[in-house]
Amino acid sequence: MTPYQTEATSPRIALIGAGYWGKNLIRNFSELSALHAICDSNEELLRAFKALYPHADVCAAYSDILGRPDIDAVVVATPAETHAALAREALLAGKHVFVEKPLALNDREGEELIRLAEERGLTLMVGHLLQYHPVFVRLKELVAAGCLGRINYIYSHRLNLGKIRREENALWSFAPHDISMILSLTGEEPESVQATGGNYLHRRIADVTTTHLNFPSGIKAHVFVSWLHPFKDQKLVVVGDRKMAVFDDTAPWPKKLLLYPHEIVWKDSVPVPAKGDPEGVADIPEQEPLRLECRHFLHCVAKRVQPVTDGHEGLRVLRVLNASQQSLDQQGVKIRLRDSASGVHDAPSPYFAHETAILD
Repeated sequence: MTPYQTEATSPRIALIGAGYWGKNLIRNFSELSALHAICDSNEELLRAFKALYPHADVCAAYSDILGRPDIDAVVVATPAETHAALAREALLAGKHVFVEKPLALNDREGEELIRLAEERGLTLMVGHLLQYHPVFVRLKELVAAGCLGRINYIYSHRLNLGKIRREENALWSFAPHDISMILSLTGEEPESVQATGGNYLHRRIADVTTTHLNFPSGIKAHVFVSWLHPFKDQKLVVVGDRKMAVFDDTAPWPKKLLLYPHEIVWKDSVPVPAKGDPEGVADIPEQEPLRLECRHFLHCVAKRVQPVTDGHEGLRVLRVLNASQQSLDQQGVKIRLRDSASGVHDAPSPYFAHETAILD
């Protein structure tokens, strides 16, 4: 069994934020016999959930949850700007934490949460859901085994008409999942990013963004997200020099992952594409990714093991998001990751020097 499938004992969970996504987490943790309390400021919502889940306590005050010795862990599913503060309070209260993406809004907050969790021996997990999708797990195995050959390029589309948000832009709402998958597949952090976008419904909130990532190994990637798109499109495409893979989350299960054995062959010094028919990937279990993610958190808390999407993984994604936002704010300027915290970006050099040259 993989860690996502391990039957774990059930730590006692309190869910914080019972809204749009929180209700899905409530359902899953309840069915895993781990839900003990629901906390939300909306009293009417709490009454509705109490009727649906009579075994769970409900409360409006977060302090009530933090003060309960019978609660082992909290799951934070509130707006992004509250994540860092709520997670910090829970860790200080000795609770394990599963926080929905993003981990925080800036690197400093993310680093503090990691430090608090490590000092107290607590689990800190970030809800990068697609890392637990059985199709992505299989794709990652294929990449690691070299089935696609050398990876050259990765791109993702996460497009739909809605859900339109006003507390965050499309980059922060949609892109964390794709950035998480891309970093996982490459096994490295990008050295630079560039992001452009368009604000159409609100002058300060980007509805469409495209982010380009450049990795030290030479791999390049881009992430295209939008909530102003005529149809739903959720694809991750990995282009290797032996095969190409397409993870299409809108396709039915047997066709969610296809491998294309396309190659480029050289004939008379001319590159010619040699196309092959797509190949399906068999034996991928049809399981709900969110159920696997919730089960993984319970397993990590019970067994004291590091989650796949732990605080460090969440911080890597957060660094890319913040660098992308810096680039977006500066109309697509290239941002180097090592300089993003200080806002330094690439400037035209007054000279050219090859990397092997010695300058005196």
